[in-house]
Amino acid sequence: MKDNLLPIVGISCGDPNGIGIEIILKSLKDKRILEFFTPIIFSNEELLSSQKKIFNIDLAFHKINTSDKPVLGKLNVINVWEDSFEIQFGKPTKKSGELSYKSLEAATKSLKETHIDVLVTAPINKQNIQSDKFNFPGHTDYLSNKLSGESLMFMVSDELKIGLLTDHVSLKEIISNISPEKIKKKIYIMEKSLKVDFGIIKPKIAVLSINPHVGDGGIIGDEDDAILKPTLIEISKSGTLISGPFSSDSFFGANFYKKYDAVLAIYHDQGLIPFKTLTFGEGVNFTAGLNRVRTSPDHGTGYDIAGKNIASPSSFKNAIFNGIEIFKKRVYNNKLKA
Repeated sequence: MKDNLLPIVGISCGDPNGIGIEIILKSLKDKRILEFFTPIIFSNEELLSSQKKIFNIDLAFHKINTSDKPVLGKLNVINVWEDSFEIQFGKPTKKSGELSYKSLEAATKSLKETHIDVLVTAPINKQNIQSDKFNFPGHTDYLSNKLSGESLMFMVSDELKIGLLTDHVSLKEIISNISPEKIKKKIYIMEKSLKVDFGIIKPKIAVLSINPHVGDGGIIGDEDDAILKPTLIEISKSGTLISGPFSSDSFFGANFYKKYDAVLAIYHDQGLIPFKTLTFGEGVNFTAGLNRVRTSPDHGTGYDIAGKNIASPSSFKNAIFNGIEIFKKRVYNNKLKA
């Protein structure tokens, strides 16, 4: 983005049999939104037009090639594939998985080559997208492989920010994926992101416990005493404002999270259940720690409501504008360093 231009936001379409394209179109239907950024949808104009008719949304697309500059004030579309696709709402097919990958691949390439400033990804199906080219648990791991930096799955809203020590890992593998080095790395990424991406000068971070009730003195496991507590003490000596470990049930039930700028959860559901309970439909999934900005809505493909014209675009809109704000803060910080 040059100083006199709007940020360029690239959008991957997700699984076309889910609610991805619906929420994209609904997010962009108010033409005033184009005053804040220039969008590029990586998909297929014919597919977008067919769903536009299904959902009765009045939009005009401007088709461009990969090498073209997007046109300001237009809803730019890059045809990632040319063949027709038969929509089967609610059904994760092999073909819909292939197309969701093609969209993500093209958008990620554009992000990596700085043709777009922000990437906002619509939901994929983690099963039907799997192939020789995509062998990852989800977006976060794929982007970590393609971009520079160390990633942190960071669920953010105005009310609550939760990062994950381990994300898409089965419960039986959680303990083996925890180490002092990993704890230090994730807290460092979170602290840096809070400063650079969110403008919090001296962030306060809370850490949840590995075991229920922080292990109850070793009765429910000794990992908190043996691994987590000593590591947090060591981290705090460097000046990081870190507190914990906290038992997650009382931490959220007693509203302790409101005293902190962010929370580090040990595993996926420990963080995502309270986050989605408190913010569902409004929250944003931000991949912190990478050299480029990527966000997504806080929900999945929504197969159960796909094609019914009832999907809310709120989280997707928030993902767009959170991504833009993070990008602008990074530009501002880079100017300060120059």
